[in-house]
Amino acid sequence: MDLTFEKRWRDLIAKHSKHFNAGTLDLNALLFLIGVQELGQHAREFKKDEKIALMHIAICVVLLPFGYYKEVGRDADGWPHFERVKELPLLGPGEQERLMKEAVLNYFEE
Repeated sequence: MDLTFEKRWRDLIAKHSKHFNAGTLDLNALLFLIGVQELGQHAREFKKDEKIALMHIAICVVLLPFGYYKEVGRDADGWPHFERVKELPLLGPGEQERLMKEAVLNYFEE
């Protein structure tokens, strides 16, 4: 087990959970927050399909530095769109979660 990684993750969760006063956040909650931030529109209620799109935006954004996606522009409503540049590796569920956590940590630590 990588104790440094686990501490970084716990610290990030604690910081954002405290900031939003919303109990303990998880990976999906952080991805949603990244999506909202990257969309750059005011905070508002999002419809279910918009929430899914926000999660997609976040996943693409956090994986940009790994070379899996590139941003290709924004549509008329200001939503960013991405293109996959290379295939994601075949990973087991634990490995996928680790990749996403590492990507989220990198996003917030930059």
